[in-house]
Amino acid sequence: MSAAPAYSEDKGGSAGPGEPEYGHDPASGGIFSSDYKRHDDLKEMLDTNKDSLKLEAMKRIVAMIARGKNASDLFPAVVKNVACKNIEDPNQLIRASALRVLSSIRVPIIVPIMMLAIKEAASDMSPYVRKTAAHAIPKLYSLDSDQKDQLIEVIEKLLADKTTLVAGSVVMAFEEVCPERIDLIHKNYRKLCNLLIDVEEWGQVVIISMLTRYARTQFLSPTQNESLLEENAEKAFYGSEEDEAKGAGSEETAAAALPARKPYIMDPDHRLLLRNTKPLLQSRSAAVVMAVAQLYFHLAPKAEVGVIAKALVRLLRSHSEVQYVVLQNVATMSIKRRGMFEPYLKSFYIRSTDPTQIKILKLEVLTNLANETNIPTVLREFQTYIRSMDKDFVAATIQAIGRCATNIGRVRDTCLNGLVQLLSNRDELVVAESVVVIKKLLQMQPAQHGEIIKHLAKLTDNIQVPMARASILWLIGEYCEHVPRIAPDVLRKMAKSFTAEEDIVKLQVINLAAKLYLTNSKQTKLLTQYVLSLAKYDQNYDIRDRARFTRQLIVPSEQGGALSRHAKKLFLAPKPAPVLESSFKDRDHFQLGSLSHLLNAKATGYQELPDWPEEAPDPSVRNVEVPEWTKCSNREKRKEKEKPFYSDSEGESGPTESADSDPESESESDSKSSSESGSGESSSESDNEDQDEDEEKGRGSESEQSEEDGKRKTKKKKVPEGKGEASSSDEDSDSSSSTSESEMTSESEEEQLEPASWRRKTPPSSKRAPATKEISLLDLEDFTPPSVQPVSPPAIVSTSLAADLEGLTLTDSTLVPSLLSPVSRVGRQELLHRVAGEGLVVDYTFSRQPFSGDPHMVSVHIHFSNSSDTPIKGLHVGTPKLPAGISIQEFPEIESLAPGESATAVMGINFCDSTQAANFQLCTQTRQFYVSIQPPVGELMAPVFMSENEFKKEQGKLMGMNEITEKLMLPDTCRSDHIVVQKVTATANLGRVPCGTSDEYRFAGRTLTSGSLVLLTLDARPAGAAQLTVNSEKMVIGTMLVKDVIQALTQ
Repeated sequence: MSAAPAYSEDKGGSAGPGEPEYGHDPASGGIFSSDYKRHDDLKEMLDTNKDSLKLEAMKRIVAMIARGKNASDLFPAVVKNVACKNIEDPNQLIRASALRVLSSIRVPIIVPIMMLAIKEAASDMSPYVRKTAAHAIPKLYSLDSDQKDQLIEVIEKLLADKTTLVAGSVVMAFEEVCPERIDLIHKNYRKLCNLLIDVEEWGQVVIISMLTRYARTQFLSPTQNESLLEENAEKAFYGSEEDEAKGAGSEETAAAALPARKPYIMDPDHRLLLRNTKPLLQSRSAAVVMAVAQLYFHLAPKAEVGVIAKALVRLLRSHSEVQYVVLQNVATMSIKRRGMFEPYLKSFYIRSTDPTQIKILKLEVLTNLANETNIPTVLREFQTYIRSMDKDFVAATIQAIGRCATNIGRVRDTCLNGLVQLLSNRDELVVAESVVVIKKLLQMQPAQHGEIIKHLAKLTDNIQVPMARASILWLIGEYCEHVPRIAPDVLRKMAKSFTAEEDIVKLQVINLAAKLYLTNSKQTKLLTQYVLSLAKYDQNYDIRDRARFTRQLIVPSEQGGALSRHAKKLFLAPKPAPVLESSFKDRDHFQLGSLSHLLNAKATGYQELPDWPEEAPDPSVRNVEVPEWTKCSNREKRKEKEKPFYSDSEGESGPTESADSDPESESESDSKSSSESGSGESSSESDNEDQDEDEEKGRGSESEQSEEDGKRKTKKKKVPEGKGEASSSDEDSDSSSSTSESEMTSESEEEQLEPASWRRKTPPSSKRAPATKEISLLDLEDFTPPSVQPVSPPAIVSTSLAADLEGLTLTDSTLVPSLLSPVSRVGRQELLHRVAGEGLVVDYTFSRQPFSGDPHMVSVHIHFSNSSDTPIKGLHVGTPKLPAGISIQEFPEIESLAPGESATAVMGINFCDSTQAANFQLCTQTRQFYVSIQPPVGELMAPVFMSENEFKKEQGKLMGMNEITEKLMLPDTCRSDHIVVQKVTATANLGRVPCGTSDEYRFAGRTLTSGSLVLLTLDARPAGAAQLTVNSEKMVIGTMLVKDVIQALTQ
């Protein structure tokens, strides 16, 4: 009995009333089935509420598939029955998994079901399910882009979610579906900034990237005033004669145009973004650190960008893959923000275990960071790298030496001589690369290097690398007038081996023949015809065409055109020297950290970084009502409980004072304390403060101590706080946004208002930090902390020596160091001529006295004289435009200078141990004069007095590359002790060191900025040439000092 129903069921027979007969069963394969009713019965069975009918329908569908029948029309109904039950499961993990599986089915016919499931999951109580719904949105959009409007509604709903689990996923969906709809971000901007610290690392990267582009559309550029000043300064300096002819009236108008623009005030929401992303520089994830670094580079003021350097250098300890990406971005940053990475120069030194690509990128960064101050160190590193076994790396090093020689003119000869020495290297690739670089350097000053060109010509017999041979031939042909005897012989040798040469060499042989034919046709006419005949039948059509073209151009004929008369101008025209630039120079138009920046090509899906707006959009669009959950956080409750404890323990502010402060002022003071410690000044603070700040960031919260300090500042400084509260009265009461309003009062103003007892206590090693901080905030150039550690001011007289000398004097007065400094031989120099200054005459002298404001600065006396008929008012220093590392301490403003009256002011200049000129403006009430002070190398140091043994000991440490020796013939007038000492000390601000030998003179000093020792020895033998030796870590300073002293002694 039991087998009969099964048999009839297998055959498709009727099992009960209402079921189709065998011939009409879709699974039976019968020929009598009607197409218009096909699958309708199964759809009805799947849509019923009876599980038995659904199970029966599923069995038949499986049977259809097994027999190879098409059942795709039933797919949506099957999915609905399978997935919907799981989507409504009480377990959140099963609901999320069901939605993930459903969204992964790439069949367009189930799009409506997928949309309904996403909408339902977006309202789910579980944040994990809502996160999965956000992940499903991009999948559905890629399947059917027509659903965009409905998906935007879901995204808008999820953007309002308050949980950190959902934030990163929904922002990713926003970026994939509707990145142009920034109006969806306005109301959620502050919430995303505040949640950022607690979002998972993947979400942090996505949110930071999106907020970077959002900020570029909603806020003003923080560097707009700086760029405006630079443009005005350049226009005024390079103004045409027509502009000058317009008279003083137009200049006054131009000067007044600059203040007409509103001063830049950072939007509180802009500051909120910078402040909340800064702690993420301590993240364990390299991707997060890189995301914050690119945000600061693209959005932060110049003075605050420096904080990212330390974090990026930390990433260089990671795996080679991470190093490669970080170094790509550092190489781009170091072109525009060189000063940011100069203190970390040693972190980019190359290890022997580094892969070749890492080595080349580090080499790129080192080359970008090279300047006159650190070039000796960089070149010493390069000398070591040349000995490497990695040939590609050696070739890149030689190119880097060429770039350094191009960018820093003072070391060009040194680099050129070093490259010439490499020509004797056994490795042919090293020689070839050296030839190519020498060729580029010689183009800058060929007349001075005829011997090098001769030396290169001799190498044509040995060098086989095609590019090197071609470079030598081009040099000989271009500067054949410098080697008139050698050039024809080189052409003769090349003509013999012409058929065996590479194509690039053959083309240069043709060029050489043409140039020699035009300049020395007597000797080379037959050789040229022979070379052109060989080239005429060459296999390469480029060489054949070049030969025919050259013959018609240089060989006169009856049918010769007009070009033949100008052949010399065509072939021997002066060519501009090549510019050796970094390959990363133009990469900054791609957003840092992106795949497009890494590849230097626009990748699929890349979104351009928007330009800054000319005028700031309305900030009120970001105002929202503050939800209850943010008004009283656990942190504030904890602070209220701990207030009496901290106020009692510190004993500076009583418990009544703490208890009276309202919550609003507490949040404001809290933000002030956090912003003061996190406003981009870490690079100018001491190392101890840096470490403390790092520990605070690692814990994700500011210390309670700094919070209480901020509260006391808020209570006692009522004037700045009133300003902050008034300006933020129309803003919402969100703690982060209201506190950022109070930050808009300048930090330098806060320091002036607060007494010294309220300021943060610093360890003894950082006593000069406030001065450095003030300069860095006011400086309009790149933030460039000094590349060396701060040193104590050099002692003018050592204690023991001063005591000894005091005992030898006939008076009771102590030895005054200033009396020991001789007068500079430079004397008074003109800074502003009477005609150019319209009656104002300005001179300057180097006083050689320690500058009271900063011992690292050179003291310069500025002498003013009014030779006009009208008084000159408001003499002061305008905004300086200084090279990296150089700083100026301005003199106090001179209110009025009457006709015929003179005045003297003292200003300090930190030349950063270089002879670069300090350019600045001398301003009056009506005019601006661009002036420049360039120091002699001897004024960059202060005398040091030491014993003979100390001198010899220090000299022994500075041998080898740190020693420069030259011979000179002393005239008879310069043989006495008094004259020698007078001339040397007048040239350089050095102190004399006692010496037991009568014909030997020793002098010692330290550079003002870095405190590097400079030791000078003159061996004035009675017969023969004298010998001058300078020992110093600063090779450039040593070389220049030798030249200046020799010039002074031989005059």
